[in-house]
Amino acid sequence: MPITVVGSIAYDSVKTPFGERQRMLGGAAVHFALAASFFDEVRVVGPVGDDFGERQLEVLRARGVDVDDVEHVRGGTTFFWRGEYGWDLNSRETLDTQLGVFEGFSPKLSERSRSSDVLFLANIQPDLQHEVRMQLPHARFVALDSMNMWIDVARESLVRAIESVDCVILNDAELRQLTGKPNLVAAAREVLSWSDSPGPRDRSPGPRAAGQGAAGEGRSAEQRGPSVIVAKQGEYGAALVTREGFFALPAYPLETVIDPTGAGDTFAGGLVGYIAAHPGTRGEAAGQELSDELLRRAMAHATVLASFNVEEFGTERIERLTGGEIVARIGELHAMTQFSGAPLALRG
Repeated sequence: MPITVVGSIAYDSVKTPFGERQRMLGGAAVHFALAASFFDEVRVVGPVGDDFGERQLEVLRARGVDVDDVEHVRGGTTFFWRGEYGWDLNSRETLDTQLGVFEGFSPKLSERSRSSDVLFLANIQPDLQHEVRMQLPHARFVALDSMNMWIDVARESLVRAIESVDCVILNDAELRQLTGKPNLVAAAREVLSWSDSPGPRDRSPGPRAAGQGAAGEGRSAEQRGPSVIVAKQGEYGAALVTREGFFALPAYPLETVIDPTGAGDTFAGGLVGYIAAHPGTRGEAAGQELSDELLRRAMAHATVLASFNVEEFGTERIERLTGGEIVARIGELHAMTQFSGAPLALRG
């Protein structure tokens, strides 16, 4: 199923203890698209300025990514981010952010992009996410990413956007911040419960409002609500929470990690791309619930794609990545994470 991704296209300048790069290709839409392109056709929607050239677009085209909806804003400059990581690569310091053309971004989707069966709403202003979501009312599977800033300054808009998608991808701290719940599982269950009743709802952190209706009763497609929650946990892996259960994978163990920039979006590209490659599946509200087995395999592919991303700066490793390398590492991850039950008579 073709995938449309709407998000940032950027230049990143990054310094880590292992080196640095100046103005390398980056942005959420770029990292997502390169990863998802291993599974299906990807259409990118995002703005760039006069400083963005054919060489950068060719990185995407080389992976078969459709860049027809990359908007060139004449007279503008491309979104730019500069950051530095210390020895703890789970945290970083932002040194400079220049929004450029991204500041006035108003997504313009062609008919081709609007016809995609799968949509990924990368980290952009929540009202824009909801606006784009409404342009693809018949999408079979829709996933959304966000960040702590939008939880702080546009929480109501973010909740509205979340209520219109099938899958929410956040890190565990953002899930707790969003819901006011003390741990990952409780926070994920809270977000899943947002689809349990129709109409306007109070989604402020805290106890659920009384008098909410039964699950799915009278709900519109606009407010179908998520059935899949994915919590990114950096070097510790990721967790999957659905109404039926819980699944978690560790990060693939690496001796060398160079640059984690874009790893979360690469993870999302692997997850959503794998789901898109199985056209018989849909988001729960679209009619046929995603199977637990499929979601677990999608998590594994997402984990592996993200592990390749961090081995070098920016998109450097993913640009050279082959399908054979992905398959081999999937096998290694499977061998590391499986075990057989060994019944034992316990004392007491």
